[in-house]
Amino acid sequence: MTIFDKILGPLQALLGRFGVPEATRPMAALIVLYGLVILAIILLLLVVWRIRRRPRSAAPSPEEERTEEPLAELPPAEEAPPEPPAVAEPLPQPPSVVVKEPEVTPEPVAERVPSLFERMRSGLAKTQASVVGRLDHLLQGREGIDAELFEELEEILVTADFGLRTTQELIAAIEGRVARDRGGDPRQVRTLLREEIRQRLRSEAATPPQVEPPLVIMVVGVNGVGKTTTIGKLARQFADQGKKVVLGAGDTFRAAAAEQLAIWGERSGVDVVRHAEGADPAAVAFDSAKAAVARHADILLLDTAGRLHTKVNLMEELKKIRRVLGREIPGAPHETLLVLDATTGQNALSQARLFKEAVEVTGLVLTKLDGTAKGGIVVAIGAELGLPVRFVGIGEGVEDLRPFDPDLFVEALFPPEERP
Repeated sequence: MTIFDKILGPLQALLGRFGVPEATRPMAALIVLYGLVILAIILLLLVVWRIRRRPRSAAPSPEEERTEEPLAELPPAEEAPPEPPAVAEPLPQPPSVVVKEPEVTPEPVAERVPSLFERMRSGLAKTQASVVGRLDHLLQGREGIDAELFEELEEILVTADFGLRTTQELIAAIEGRVARDRGGDPRQVRTLLREEIRQRLRSEAATPPQVEPPLVIMVVGVNGVGKTTTIGKLARQFADQGKKVVLGAGDTFRAAAAEQLAIWGERSGVDVVRHAEGADPAAVAFDSAKAAVARHADILLLDTAGRLHTKVNLMEELKKIRRVLGREIPGAPHETLLVLDATTGQNALSQARLFKEAVEVTGLVLTKLDGTAKGGIVVAIGAELGLPVRFVGIGEGVEDLRPFDPDLFVEALFPPEERP
């Protein structure tokens, strides 16, 4: 009997106690035995590995062993030279203190705000180049005044949308003054044209009506000329002057008109009266008038829907709005402003003529004057229709919608003449 048989016998009996079937005991005992052997080998290898990792105490190598040698005899010491007298070292100085001056932050230079005259000149730059620039080029090098000069001047004015009637009146006035004064200097034509334009604009200008508050201003015009934006800018300017303003959103047909006016009202801190989309504009006018009176407003600005001047039924609607306002506030609307797009030129003149016949326009607002070279329409509309220009738009900013000043307009249009 081998040692394995001696071990397997008791192992089988032990497995029997744990309920292992008799048929499988020999194989199970063999597996357990082999497992124990493998475990013992692993443990042995671990022990050997741990032993090999322990640091050994290194014995000194022969090279490191030292043998003490007798010290060599030193040569007799020479007498040291006498030491120089000790010099007192300077006392350490305290570190110098550097006083750092505080940094001075330069004050920001305020950006220069262009003056009203500069903004007006910038806004009229295209018209100035079209009229005065071409006129200066025409007069340059001429020695006298003749019929050809007036023909070319007429072409310049018509091209700048002064209109044929206004142009002929200007030419006739200048010719008469030249003949009367017997002038011969071509540059005199420039001076006379400037004076004639100024005179006509002054005669057309009129002061806004003075009434007991609230002053009711109804704003009309075709689509796309900037009525709602104009109303918003006017509301902002009036509010900045300390006046109490009420806005009436009478344009109930354009979806975004009431929302746009509400945004302007919020920015300017003014009240806005509005109805649902598609409501009767006359009802909005009625409620706006009631609100302006109840809230002791200084000014009521009423927006209206854009309409073509050729639509008779829409013009009748404006007349209805006027009647409603007049019943609630005596004399209202006190001012009916027609907003015109200056870039449309002679078409703006046609619009002004038909609106005036339909709704008794009392004043004009010319927008986008900075975007056209045909600013002569300012003179043409006033001269042919007798309507004063109340406001002009010379830019997109709130401050660029300005009350119209004839003298400022002419000064900006005619820069100082450069003489040789």
